[in-house]
Amino acid sequence: MANFSKSQVPQFSVEVYQNAFLPEGGREVNAIVTVTSTGGGTTGGIPLADAAPAYGAGQGPAAAVVLMVDCSGSMDYPPTKMRNARDATAAAIDTLREGTQFAVVAGTHVAKDVYPGNGRLAIADAQTKAQAKQALRKLSAGGGTAIGTWLRLADRLLNSADVAIRHGILLTDGRNEHESPEDLRAALDSCAGRFTCDARGVGTDWEVKEVTGVAAALLGTADIVADPSGLAADFTRMMENAMGKEVADVSLRLWTPVGVEIRFVKQVAPTVADLTARRTEANARAGDYPTGSWGDESRDYHVCVLVPEAGIGQEMLAARVSLILPDPSGAGTPQTLSQGLVRAVWTDDMVASTSINPQVAHYTGQAELAQVIQQGLDARKSGDFDGATAKLGRAVQLASASGNQDTAKLLSKVVDVVDAATGTVRLKAKVAEADEMTLETRSTKTVRVKK
Repeated sequence: MANFSKSQVPQFSVEVYQNAFLPEGGREVNAIVTVTSTGGGTTGGIPLADAAPAYGAGQGPAAAVVLMVDCSGSMDYPPTKMRNARDATAAAIDTLREGTQFAVVAGTHVAKDVYPGNGRLAIADAQTKAQAKQALRKLSAGGGTAIGTWLRLADRLLNSADVAIRHGILLTDGRNEHESPEDLRAALDSCAGRFTCDARGVGTDWEVKEVTGVAAALLGTADIVADPSGLAADFTRMMENAMGKEVADVSLRLWTPVGVEIRFVKQVAPTVADLTARRTEANARAGDYPTGSWGDESRDYHVCVLVPEAGIGQEMLAARVSLILPDPSGAGTPQTLSQGLVRAVWTDDMVASTSINPQVAHYTGQAELAQVIQQGLDARKSGDFDGATAKLGRAVQLASASGNQDTAKLLSKVVDVVDAATGTVRLKAKVAEADEMTLETRSTKTVRVKK
């Protein structure tokens, strides 16, 4: 990662929301940790009026981006799909900030860097953007799909750049049929932590779990573009977001005292992502959880720990949550950007100890919402219609209670809602494939709690 001066590093803040009170014998402590970064990037729709820009207009940290375009044979059906993909990639190239290093990869059962070629990255300016768009016009469809090979080539290209931000954008329209699931998983494991990647599925012939799996492993976003004509607008938004990132490799560090067990660490907004298994040990009592790249934005994390039992009136520090930026050389001391404390206090006040913190309650429901949508859709696909009705009914109930209107609308295309408050629904006899895939792809998107 490139070096930043202190004034250039975005300002991070950590806020902890919890009910610290436990009954006698109580052990489970839950907290929602809100992390906010301000410093001059894109806001992602979050108003940050007081943010002080870290860079001048049109400037930003050194970045490298690789665009991976599916050129398999299925991209010719219909022929407009390939044309839309070329146009979308051209729109993304137009959005590149001057000075950004970039490359275009054509993906089939093999990966080829079609611009600038020969394992190099180009420097974005008017001339190289025009050349890249000219190279795009020569792309044609033919061959198979092996996404792992695309990612490995992107990794090699991005690794050649001495930059702060490394990012990929991947577009596919089909299933990953020309490599094994194990090969794709190995590629994702190899690339994890080296660059972030947004993934998009175009049309309805791709596998949702493959596309969302790429985004989850590489800390990016996943979405469906059912109508290829919408690709250009989506690619432009993705690239604008990538150009707004100002710092990479930020970790959420969780320190816990002796005797405290970590149950889980999850991102819960803007999407649900379980980070528990992605911990790397920092020292004997602390571990780091990756959060990827940041611009001007705010995210929420749910931390759950088990503390040792203690007597009434006792109090302890259950966990310390810090935002850590590694030393770019790998040799120095990591920089602590901000931190917050999670507490446990034992009380005989039943009202205090049984009250559920609103933020914790909200995001517990949002995480369950994502889970029951997946379970309901899986049950529907397997023919378990009673199970699907129960799970999707619960999803409707949770979406309604939490005010997640976007998810509620998507659910209404898969089930007929009889009573949202009780989760009473009927499965629709016919569901458009695009509607079902959109619900599955966007099932992890959450709404933020009103604090």
